[in-house]
Amino acid sequence: MNEIDIVRAVIEEGYQISPQAVELIKLSNSPENLLKYILATIDDCVFVIEPEHVDLQGFEASTTVSGRVANNVFTPVSEPTSEQTLKSANPDTMKVFDSALDVSEEPGLIPSVEPEVVSAVEVSDSNPEIELEILSSQGSNSDFDSDSIHDTVHGAAHSSFPNPLSPSVSPKNVERPASSFFGNTNPSSASKNALRIDSLFSNQKNSFSSSSRDEGVRYLPGRNPVAVLSDITGHSTCVGEYIQFVQYFRDRYSRLSEILRGRMNARPIESLKRRSFRRGSDGGTEELSIIGMVSDINTTTNGHKILSLEDPTGSFSVLIRNSDKELFELASRLLLDEVIGVTGSVTNDGNLMLATKLLQPDVPNSVQRRTGSHGKVVLISDVHVGSSQFLEDSWLDFLDFLKGESDSEEMQEIAAQVRYLVVAGDLVDGIGIYPDQEMELDILDVYEQYRKAAEYFREVPEHIHVIISPGNHDAVRQAEPQPALPERICADFPENVTFVGNPALVDLDGVQILIYHGRSIDDLVASVPGVSYQEPAGAVLEMLKRRHLAPTYGSRVSISPEKKDYFIIDPVPDIIHTGHVHTLGVQRYKNVLLVNSGTWQAQTEFQKRVNLMPMPARVPVVDLADFDVKILAFD
Repeated sequence: MNEIDIVRAVIEEGYQISPQAVELIKLSNSPENLLKYILATIDDCVFVIEPEHVDLQGFEASTTVSGRVANNVFTPVSEPTSEQTLKSANPDTMKVFDSALDVSEEPGLIPSVEPEVVSAVEVSDSNPEIELEILSSQGSNSDFDSDSIHDTVHGAAHSSFPNPLSPSVSPKNVERPASSFFGNTNPSSASKNALRIDSLFSNQKNSFSSSSRDEGVRYLPGRNPVAVLSDITGHSTCVGEYIQFVQYFRDRYSRLSEILRGRMNARPIESLKRRSFRRGSDGGTEELSIIGMVSDINTTTNGHKILSLEDPTGSFSVLIRNSDKELFELASRLLLDEVIGVTGSVTNDGNLMLATKLLQPDVPNSVQRRTGSHGKVVLISDVHVGSSQFLEDSWLDFLDFLKGESDSEEMQEIAAQVRYLVVAGDLVDGIGIYPDQEMELDILDVYEQYRKAAEYFREVPEHIHVIISPGNHDAVRQAEPQPALPERICADFPENVTFVGNPALVDLDGVQILIYHGRSIDDLVASVPGVSYQEPAGAVLEMLKRRHLAPTYGSRVSISPEKKDYFIIDPVPDIIHTGHVHTLGVQRYKNVLLVNSGTWQAQTEFQKRVNLMPMPARVPVVDLADFDVKILAFD
């Protein structure tokens, strides 16, 4: 019984197993019986089977092999401790591990692949327009002999894929290591005593279904009630261990793939490698569908796209032909780490899918907008109290508006209907956010900044319920999801202010608003053609199509790997409110209102250097009955 058989048996029972426990079982005189004994006696609370869970004495006392007690069950080996195991479970050291393991080499090992070969394409006879080509990581234009393609594709499909499983909670400037989203790893060819990292993905018993994981809803009754439906505050469990990254990506994949499965009949990736793909009488091949997380995107020498998709059972390569203009354009907008569905035919050797359809989770056309509420909600963000560029005069005019003290009767009428004020992050400018920030501050102490902000918010009428979410300038951890501001800060604010995390889903008397500061807009502007800072609602639309607020892991947004992915957009809200980029944008998409509010800060030196023109003192006011939007100017 080799390592792979042991890992598979453990996975089938819903557990995970450490490399050291695998080694203990494999080196015993009766590994199969020992494994059966462990699985039959293991405590249900155990998540990963470690060496201490291998009860050799109990096994010796209870097991008889061929009429005699099984003595000398194992051969002693030098084994790392559990603490060493945790320290060694670093995704930077991982290799891709194909759970199908259909190889002929030494058991437990994957054939090596030359590092320069990223992917290879085999083309079926029914697709003669596609040239045979090897995709080089250096963008080489070299061709290759078609006779070698069968031997190359399988290995290339499982070569190093970029992966965001960095052990750091703040993955800025971290090179994506070659490993699996779901903990799939390739045992090394080192000696038996060397530490090896085996599969950690598993369909484990503690796989955290949505229903078992959701924290309780926080109800805030009153004249203008609020229900906080989703918020990381008080529920963070992340300490940065490797297994938590695995759990995070499993949760993301599980929930987004569930949305996609409602619209397509998909099969596990592993099943594709076990099928015989023979042509029918018409010469065509059967079309199949898979759902996977995008682990790599490459362009061939002839301009086609190669996607590497991964699910908990394995990985697979998908070809998008540039002759299919609509499909190719969609593929050109895909992001790393998003979950998509693909339909297409598989080449004869079963190593490559020729895509005919791509499907994103998106919002269903049948989504219904909630009705029946009344009054208005004011959406603002990026106040930046404490900055020398803070527009205090405009802000005071805004406060006068909320108090019903505007000169305009129309403004007074609107103010009388305001029930809620929602702030999507960056309440203050903070300190130490960027180099030499102190040169642009009027208030140098961050707590003094918050005390000044609290002074402003005490002027907001008591009947208006204020909801404040943090941003990257606020005094909470930089890794998202961010918890609400600490109690030391909240204590200075009036009772009509509720603090939530970032992101947070709240219900305002029947209308659901998803609040997200919007830092991932930076990633979308950099990665998706046509998305710009001047039209930020377009970036929010891209989030909505992917049903995820921060699709790419390990870029500008530092993401904490919690057990629950708080960035998934589920359920679909009535309004998504973002900020961060200091520009105003409003857009509607399938009965969802997308609002990126502006700022209360004039152009900073940094914004001048990057040629970003802010849109300060513009306030979107949304009618909760019909979602009509008015933009009020206070400049």
